[in-house]
Formats: sequence, structure tokens, C-alpha cells
Amino acid sequence: QVQLVESGGGLVQPGGSLRLSCAASGFTLDYYAIAWFRQAPGKEREGVSSFRSSDGSTYYADSVKGRFTISRDNAKNTVYLQMNSLKPEDTAVYYCAAAVYAGPVPAADEYDFWGQGTQVTVSS
Repeated sequence: QVQLVESGGGLVQPGGSLRLSCAASGFTLDYYAIAWFRQAPGKEREGVSSFRSSDGSTYYADSVKGRFTISRDNAKNTVYLQMNSLKPEDTAVYYCAAAVYAGPVPAADEYDFWGQGTQVTVSS
């Protein structure tokens, strides 16, 4: 059974850090494009960051460049999103997703498998 399970969300003060994890089962992440999306209340889902195994490229939305880092541990079949210098506008439900093929800028309709999401709240 193919499954993605996110963890690591929570409440953090502005300027703080969180590391999200996305553990995959039922398939190997090595050959997939992996992305993190987020969705805030009343807003569309947006691609935050991605990594494509096809060419080793990474993508970061302008709003998170220099603050977020995507990484992968193949041995654990897990992808991470390190989030530093968090801002209130980063508050959202964060989802990881995997795609057999995806373009350089993550688009939700290209992704085949999704996790259930984890809430990140940045507030003082």
C-alpha cells in the first residue's frame, strides 16, 4: 500500500524553526519527484519546495528561499523540510507529495501520491 505520512508540524513563535518529515511506504522515493505544498485557510494550495530525482534539481518558492531546505534520506525513505526564520504567513497545512514525473515548478495536478498533511502555526 502506497502511503506518505507527514510529521513535525506544530506551533512555533515567529523566527523559530521546525523540521517536517515525510515517510514513504509501499514505494521507493529514489525514483520520484518529491514536493512540499502548503495550503492556508481561504487560499489555494501552493508548491513550496521540490526535488526531482530525474536531474537532481530543487525548487523553492520565492517566499521561502533562503529559509527552507528540502532534503532526502534514501536509507529511511524519508523527505524533510527544514523551515527556519518562520513567519506568521508560513502558517498553513503542509503536505508532501510524490510524482512519477513532475516539472521543475511543482504543480499539484502532476503529483500522484499525497500525505494527510500536518499543521504549522507561526504565532506569538
